Amino acid sequence: MRPVRSIWLAGPEPWLPEAQAQAARQRAACAEVGFTGLTPAPGAAGDEDASEIQARELYAARMSQLRQADAGVINLTPWRGPSCDTAAAFEAGVLAGLGRPVLAYLNIASETQAEYVDRVEALVGAERDETGVWRDGEGCLIEDFGLPETVMLWAEARRLFVVVTPSPFYDLTGLELCLEALKLYAD
Repeated sequence: MRPVRSIWLAGPEPWLPEAQAQAARQRAACAEVGFTGLTPAPGAAGDEDASEIQARELYAARMSQLRQADAGVINLTPWRGPSCDTAAAFEAGVLAGLGRPVLAYLNIASETQAEYVDRVEALVGAERDETGVWRDGEGCLIEDFGLPETVMLWAEARRLFVVVTPSPFYDLTGLELCLEALKLYAD
């Protein structure tokens, strides 16, 4: 395995009101244990002059940053629904495809949100059918392995920490746990 020096940090942080301050806190946590934290630029909302060209340039820049990372720490905290930020899921997949180690964490406000199916039930609506299978309001199957995230995200993470916190979008405990675990890979 290649040495781990730089870590891509993915999650909903670029969209937070205090995005730059949160990214600085994340980079400081990485530096404290000897890593360089690579964070995406704050979210780009676009404007009336936004174009597909600008979007493709943003994508190319992000892909270049991902290729530079030696590992990834992915914040899977539910974002705008029962699942994580879609860009974070994509970036976890890219890093996995590049052969980089991926660690993850998921911050929740209550233990009742610890399992993926429970969040779907609470946020979207779900019920068990006559055979005991979870289905949403459209009758679509809901993945239920008793895991905190879908199988593909859960299984790719070498470690996935679930942290109960009153501040799901700002708590760095999960990041710190991932960094401690990543030190084991880096040594």
